Amino acid sequence: MMEAFTALVTQASDYLWNWVLLVLLVGTGLYFTLRLRFVQVRRFGEGMRRLFGGFSLHGKAAGKDGMSSFQALTTAVAAQVGTGNITGCATALVSGGPGALFWVWVSAFLGMATIYAEAVLAQKYKTTVDGHVTGGPIYYIRAAFRGRFGRFLAGFFSLAIILALGFMGNMVQSNSIGDAFHNAFGISKPVVGVIIAAVAAFIFLGGVTRIASVTEKLVPVMAVFYIVGCVVILGMNAAALPNAFAQIFVLAFRPQAMAGGLAGVTVQQAMRFGVARGLFSNEAGLGSTPHAHALAKVERPQDQGAVAIVSVFIDTFVILTLTGLVLITSGLIPDGLTGTALTQAAFSQAFGPFGQVFIAICMLFFAFSTILGWYFFGEVNFKALFGARALPVYSVIVVLFVLVGSSLKVDLVWALADFFNGLMAIPNLIALLALSGVVAAIAREDR
Repeated sequence: MMEAFTALVTQASDYLWNWVLLVLLVGTGLYFTLRLRFVQVRRFGEGMRRLFGGFSLHGKAAGKDGMSSFQALTTAVAAQVGTGNITGCATALVSGGPGALFWVWVSAFLGMATIYAEAVLAQKYKTTVDGHVTGGPIYYIRAAFRGRFGRFLAGFFSLAIILALGFMGNMVQSNSIGDAFHNAFGISKPVVGVIIAAVAAFIFLGGVTRIASVTEKLVPVMAVFYIVGCVVILGMNAAALPNAFAQIFVLAFRPQAMAGGLAGVTVQQAMRFGVARGLFSNEAGLGSTPHAHALAKVERPQDQGAVAIVSVFIDTFVILTLTGLVLITSGLIPDGLTGTALTQAAFSQAFGPFGQVFIAICMLFFAFSTILGWYFFGEVNFKALFGARALPVYSVIVVLFVLVGSSLKVDLVWALADFFNGLMAIPNLIALLALSGVVAAIAREDR
């Protein structure tokens, strides 16, 4: 019975991600790209200036009135840069061939316009609850649709994100950490789970102030560490880079021309897996990152919109792309490996035994930062639904999921996490499109 239900949920999740959301997310990104006159190109430079202008490992503590723009960015990136950048990228390349990376780029480019709209609306409709600034899709969904329908959509979104990210998603992330450390160091998974759960609980207890303080330090360090490792490998594989780029662009449109061991991969598969994995990685349009961008203390909503654009760029065009190039230049893709095992093999090929250790450390950084981001996103919605007094209950449940997830992989939980992660995007996208006129009006203020 359980296996049959798991298979049913997995099938529904695959259909949701590979067809329904592929059309909705790409369509929404294309719509905002055209309506906002390629805002992701026009405001990219400003976003980068704001990023580096606000860069700090010891910024001003977040408070009741929100957090700095840089802290909001790092909290968003903490959630975006997760195991999908390691495991998801490998899955996309194995299932869709090297050409899938091209479609990852296309989805990310369009997603940069979508996430601009999300950040602008999060800023526009943020509010104060119990003296604390808060915001996110639940608030702009209610603004888009008054009455029962708006309350239903907002409530549906909140329940979906609490289940998908706060509970089940964090169980999946801790499982990735447990597996990676057990394989690299032979450490017992329950021991890893206790340590991760204890550290997470300590950070959770500090609220948004402590989460922002940790992410502003953790995200830059983990990004630099991983990027340097990838660049070193690409330097070692420099001779294979021209062919790697040739495969990416040629196989995106004519897979069988250069596919070799992947001759059976079609253009449709390259597009489907590339777009789906790209959108899953950068979370543009899913409704998760607006919770962080809502808290940024900026003069105008469009200012944080420009910063949000950069978050997708970092996640996809930098980190995920580097992973993809490492995998393609390794020549290991047709060898039957997939997921984390393929990434570990590629890094071990270059670094020897240290390759597995390197991926374990990166998995710790990526997955733990995602736990922090996802906890915060779920907390905002849990508080909106059940009130601040119920937050200790939410915190305890999340810590328990992190603890159990580190040593126990439940296929049904993984399938449900993917499924609800996709479901929460639907009310968010409906609200984004309904409020597109508001986003366009705010964007026109820059002219």
